[in-house]
Amino acid sequence: MNNDLNFVRENLENREFDILSPIATKVKNSKGRVHEEPKCPLRTDFQRDRDRIIHSKSFRRLKHKTQVFLSPFDDHFRTRLTHTLEVSQIGRTIARALKLNEDLVEAIALGHDLGHTPFGHCGENVLNKLLKNGFHHNIQSVRVVNVLENMNLCAETLDGILTHTWGYKPNTPEAQTVQFADKIAYINHDIEDSIRAGIISENDLPDDCIKYFSSLQSKRLAKMITDVISNSIDKPVVSMTEEGWEYTTKLRKWMFAHVYTDSPAKLEEHKACHIVESLFYYYTDLLSKHSDNNEFIEQIVTDYISGMTDQYAIEKYKQCFIPTPWQSKTSDDAILKMFYANEQKN
Repeated sequence: MNNDLNFVRENLENREFDILSPIATKVKNSKGRVHEEPKCPLRTDFQRDRDRIIHSKSFRRLKHKTQVFLSPFDDHFRTRLTHTLEVSQIGRTIARALKLNEDLVEAIALGHDLGHTPFGHCGENVLNKLLKNGFHHNIQSVRVVNVLENMNLCAETLDGILTHTWGYKPNTPEAQTVQFADKIAYINHDIEDSIRAGIISENDLPDDCIKYFSSLQSKRLAKMITDVISNSIDKPVVSMTEEGWEYTTKLRKWMFAHVYTDSPAKLEEHKACHIVESLFYYYTDLLSKHSDNNEFIEQIVTDYISGMTDQYAIEKYKQCFIPTPWQSKTSDDAILKMFYANEQKN
């Protein structure tokens, strides 16, 4: 039955050569997966990558991982999951305009933060200091899809997940797109969340950035996206204009100075750092009783802690370090005695 439907996937694959840009990554030209497997009759390989990520446990856990504000009670603050969805939306908008492979962009965007720690970048910084070879969430994201959940993704998807962090050189225009989509997403939604939290106001932003982008969130976001598209049409590389990148970088630096590193949003971070560090030493000591392979132990502990959500890390800390009161077994004799004693009076 499945073989009769192979034409569906084949039509999708062939259509890419008709509608996509010459520089776009065609799924038929993919370098493939580490482990070969039968093709899906209905979906291209990049579509399957996207679906595998969406259905993964690590993707579901993103909803309870910090973006900037630790474990927010306000439902409207971003989490790592909503950030990921916004990156995907921005990436697809750019990809569609430039006639790039939307399926590949979406797969990369949805998988780019799967290896992120609880408590956002402060959790990442703690592990980076504790581990001999450091910790980087993009590398851990690749480990999640390759090893921990064994998704067997395409080489192009893996490349995009690895290189979404600035400083890496993507090998496809789709991965370049996600690099910019990630920056555009977090700069804009972190500004909005910081305003909601009362930490900053629109008027606090640098005057020249407001003049260039506008003081309105939607216009600022639209201008950044439009800048990437207008500067990349019919070009082999996806990039912003020099002017657009200059103001985007200035806005990013301003956010680091006023929100990311020194603001009321960071007042609780030392507690979060203490939780991650304490759990790391606790589990390292625990496993050292069963093995003298320190490198192996560190990897297991890193995988375990980096996969935790904020609330799970807090609960594990309580279990490991907070004493619980002794609970003696009780019966209902007392209330029954009261019942029977008063029954006779009534």
